[in-house]
Amino acid sequence: MGGKKDPIWRVVVADQRSPRDGRFIENVGQYNPQTDPSTITLDEDRVRAWLAKGAQPTETVRKLLKIKGIDPNAR
Repeated sequence: MGGKKDPIWRVVVADQRSPRDGRFIENVGQYNPQTDPSTITLDEDRVRAWLAKGAQPTETVRKLLKIKGIDPNAR
């Protein structure tokens, strides 16, 4: 999302076999590093539900979850 030199990233749930910019299952939030402080918008209920189902966040998403106070290791 966003535009040229104005990145806004989506936080999505995707199958590991899907390409990086390919199909995803659900959009659960977004991250905008351009604001001060950076804006992280997450649907916390959906994130927790996916983590409970066994979803494995990437290292970058793991950092965003910790900033928002969601324990990525909780099941």
